[in-house]
Amino acid sequence: MSLRSSYDAVVVGGGHNGLVAAAYLARAGRSVLVLERLGHTGGAAVSARAFAGVDARLSRYSYLVSLLPRAIVDDLGLTFAVRKRAVSSYTPAVRGGRPTGLLVETGPGAATRESFAALTGDDREFDAWQRFYGMTQHVAERVFPTLTEPLPTRRELRARVGDDDAWRALFERPLGETVEAAFADDLVRGVVLTDGLIGTFASAHDPSLAQNRCFLYHVIGGGTGDWDVPVGGMGALTDALAAAARAAGAEIATGHEAVALRTDGERAEVTYRTGDGEDTVAARTVLVGASPVALAALLGEDPPGPAPEGAQLKVNMLLRRLPRLRDGRVDPRQAFAGTFHVAEGYGDLETAYREAAAGMLPHAPPSEIYCHSLTDPSILAADLARDGYQTLTLFGLHAPARLFTEDNEAAREELLRATLAQLDAHLAEPLADCLATDAEGRPCIEAKSPLDLERDLRLPGGNIFHRELAFPYAAGETGRWGVETAHANVLLCGAGAVRGGGVSGIPGHNAAMAALGR
Repeated sequence: MSLRSSYDAVVVGGGHNGLVAAAYLARAGRSVLVLERLGHTGGAAVSARAFAGVDARLSRYSYLVSLLPRAIVDDLGLTFAVRKRAVSSYTPAVRGGRPTGLLVETGPGAATRESFAALTGDDREFDAWQRFYGMTQHVAERVFPTLTEPLPTRRELRARVGDDDAWRALFERPLGETVEAAFADDLVRGVVLTDGLIGTFASAHDPSLAQNRCFLYHVIGGGTGDWDVPVGGMGALTDALAAAARAAGAEIATGHEAVALRTDGERAEVTYRTGDGEDTVAARTVLVGASPVALAALLGEDPPGPAPEGAQLKVNMLLRRLPRLRDGRVDPRQAFAGTFHVAEGYGDLETAYREAAAGMLPHAPPSEIYCHSLTDPSILAADLARDGYQTLTLFGLHAPARLFTEDNEAAREELLRATLAQLDAHLAEPLADCLATDAEGRPCIEAKSPLDLERDLRLPGGNIFHRELAFPYAAGETGRWGVETAHANVLLCGAGAVRGGGVSGIPGHNAAMAALGR
């Protein structure tokens, strides 16, 4: 495509946040160019046919939606919907030598109470669960609306929460202390703790509170903490965002990789590369959806702080049918509709963390799994849905990038085998017997280590948040919106901004507001 020599704004990166920023700016009458390295938009929020000859569109990387504000969907007129999951989670266990498990409904009711009582012997843990998540919902209702406002100070956010006990529990004390004070059962503690470890490599008692920050973002989405299924897969969101940006007048150039950025604080120039060579485009403002590490490289500056590191194994699968469970009281369609926790007892999680921190692959890798197609079968071709095929998405915890640097492929395969073995321990049949095969007869399963994510998506160290998450209040020189950089006309609009991480569009919105306010 033929590009102009100058725009009001150039957005580096066509992921969902970059597209949100572009759409807001274009709707405000600004001339906008989006430069995207890959041949398509979407970044980590894409749907893809991952298996040769199989018509199933999987959310290949990011896969659920919680933090996307309804206001962004409405402001941009997006044709996009999510569906609620009837089940929040199921966690298989063995008690007294017998298979059992903990079932939690999305709105915990009688079935959840009965499941807690069957697992723990009485109602005390269920009552504690209700109190604990009543507290997190109180916080969510007050914090979530602030995410698309100028950054509050710490004092202002604490006053907004209006509950000193809740503030101390989530913002000041290591999450492990809070969980241990609230719950007695190891399995229940583990289910709660997992939300503090998704993509974050930390102990429950990490004094840095990295686990608290991760937990907070997992329980405040939409003011409820619900994690919903995107209809049509995650790519449906980014396709809608790209359409909205184009309809507003933004230009989107795929196959255009930004390779350098120069600025004097008032005007900027972005050098980009295509198959035909390099060229330069000027802009008043540059919004960068790439990581802070990538931004530093574009500017020719030193990287900011310690190198980021991801800590997850991402696995996509297509099954001919869901496997039967050893806990025969639970229908697999119920167990896999929510988050299916594997090897995620409280002690299991700490053991896996300590092993990985010592440089070993965890012997019992923790993971969580869910089946998108149970809630939204539209991602499957009609014949696959008719024949009972289902998708499974697995997210493995405590798999830091350092464990893969010596031999990525061997470590990935070893960890995948160990992870599936932990799942098989709770199944009445091997998962391998349920896997579909592609057009060449290969099992429909793919795994991605942090190094694979760095290679495919330029996530630094495979870190899905671009860097450590920050609490959603102003700290140091974070700027009015949490997107500002040392250069007045260069803004972060990706996951590395304050209040970034997750599929939210929030950094894109906030960067657009900051740009419009210049």
